[in-house]
Amino acid sequence: MVCAACHGADGNQPLPNHPKLAGQHESYLVKQLQDFKSGDREDAIMAGQVASLSDDDMQNLAAYFASKKVTPVTAEANEVGKKLYQGGDAARGITACIACHGTDGKGAGLAGFPKVGSQTADYTKVQLEKFRSGVRNNDMNSMMANIAAKLTDEDIAALAEYMASLK
Repeated sequence: MVCAACHGADGNQPLPNHPKLAGQHESYLVKQLQDFKSGDREDAIMAGQVASLSDDDMQNLAAYFASKKVTPVTAEANEVGKKLYQGGDAARGITACIACHGTDGKGAGLAGFPKVGSQTADYTKVQLEKFRSGVRNNDMNSMMANIAAKLTDEDIAALAEYMASLK
């Protein structure tokens, strides 16, 4: 399976800058594959990987990876990140991450909110930076882009560390 080279055979990626697909919501995985194929989510490597996938292929891949057990990363909880994740920052208009991704980072599959716990801090940091810069813009109603635009580099690093600690 071509996916295994970057994401691991069971969806638990061997490299810190690639996402874990294991245990992710099936509907979220399908959407990401469709967005890579359509160009709504830009990534030259992924665009090439999904170019020949049919809708059935995408559904089957998503079902396979969603069925796998995620292996948590070893990470220390960052107190600054925890505060932002759980409570946001009303003064700066930053919504708490917990509102969509839950107390344990497991998201809400039916609502389209992905699991963010147990991703590596490296991967999460890059994704938050992409949302902030507008490079990644395939989020529902630009919710992530609007929140990330208000985050500092320090906020992003702290959130990424905290989210990695969620199991």
